[in-house]
Amino acid sequence: MIIDAHQHFWTYNPTRHGWIEEHMEVIRRNFLPADLHPIFKTHHIEGCVAVQADQTMEETQFLLELAKANEWILGVVGWIDLKAEDLAEQLESLSHHVALKGFRHIVQAEADPMFLMRPEVLRGIQAIGRAGYSYDILVFPHQLGAVLNLLDACPDQVIVIDHLAKPYIKNGWMKGWKLMMHAIARYPNVYLKVSGLVTEASWDQWTKDDILPYLQVVSEAFGPRRLMYGSDWPVCLLAASYEKVLSLAGELTQGWTEEDSADFWYRNASNAYKLTET
Repeated sequence: MIIDAHQHFWTYNPTRHGWIEEHMEVIRRNFLPADLHPIFKTHHIEGCVAVQADQTMEETQFLLELAKANEWILGVVGWIDLKAEDLAEQLESLSHHVALKGFRHIVQAEADPMFLMRPEVLRGIQAIGRAGYSYDILVFPHQLGAVLNLLDACPDQVIVIDHLAKPYIKNGWMKGWKLMMHAIARYPNVYLKVSGLVTEASWDQWTKDDILPYLQVVSEAFGPRRLMYGSDWPVCLLAASYEKVLSLAGELTQGWTEEDSADFWYRNASNAYKLTET
C-alpha cells in the first residue's frame, strides 16, 4: 500500500500561478484528479494528500471540493491567513470538512528568515494546532533557525516539513542543512516528507547518486517512523516522471523491514494527517 502524502491540483491561471515561469512550460496547464488517478492505478497507490499551491481560501475550498468528489483524495492541506483576527471563527466554519487535515503557508517566499516567529504568525500556528490540525512547513535551509524556535513553541503540535526543507542538491551543499536536520529530528512531533527532491537537483542532469546522500542523512536522523513519501506531482515533472520519483523514493527503503517500509509508504502519512485507522 502507498499513500502519496504530497501533490497538487490546479486550474492554471497565469496571474494566480505567476510562480510557474516560462521555462516551466511543462506544468503551465491544468492538473486535476483525472490526470493523476490513472497514474495511481498503474502503481497501486491507494490515495493522496492534496496540498495548497495558491495562498487563498478559494484554493482551500477548491481542494476540498475535489476531495469530496474523489474518495482517493484522503486529505487536504489548505491555506488560511494565520494572522487573521478572526482565525478561530474561520477554523470553526471549516470544521465540518472531514478531508481538511492541516494548513500550510509558502514561507520559502517570505523575505524575513524569521517569518515563522512573528508573534501573529506563531499565534496562528498555535491556534490551528489547538483546533486539531497539522502544520506543513515549506522553507529553505536558511530559514531552519526559525523552524527550531517554532518547534520549541509548539511541542504538542504535529509538524510536517516538506521536501526535506529543500536542500541545495544542485550545488552539493550539505553540511549546514545536515546539522539542522539532526537538530530538528530531536523533536518527536516532527515528520519529514521525502518529496520535491528532483527539482532541487539539476533538472535535466540529476542522477540518483546526487540525491541518495541526502536521503541517507534523513534516514539516520529521523528513522522510518517519521519519514513519508510524497511525489510533489505535478511540480516533479519539471525534472522527472512520476515513475522516476517513485523509484527514487524506493531507493531509501532498500533493506528495510516490511514494518519499516509500511511506515514510510503509508502509515506515517496516515498517522500525521489522521487519514485512516492504522
